Amino acid sequence: MTETILRLPAVIKHTGLSRSSIYLRISNKEFPKPVSLGGRAVGWPKSDIDQWLADKIEFSRNGESCQKP
Repeated sequence: MTETILRLPAVIKHTGLSRSSIYLRISNKEFPKPVSLGGRAVGWPKSDIDQWLADKIEFSRNGESCQKP
């Protein structure tokens, strides 16, 4: 199976979050960590971003907090 890797502009567009929000959430362990693509390039597996969004939607619809304990 081939995994699609999203670069930062695509992650921003896909999630609606700003660059600073994404990196703040990563540092707070509230967003998937990127994977190294070599040199200074990073990206996120699309499946990780899709799962994160699905979790946010589920928590939101169930009226639960989206924060990890």
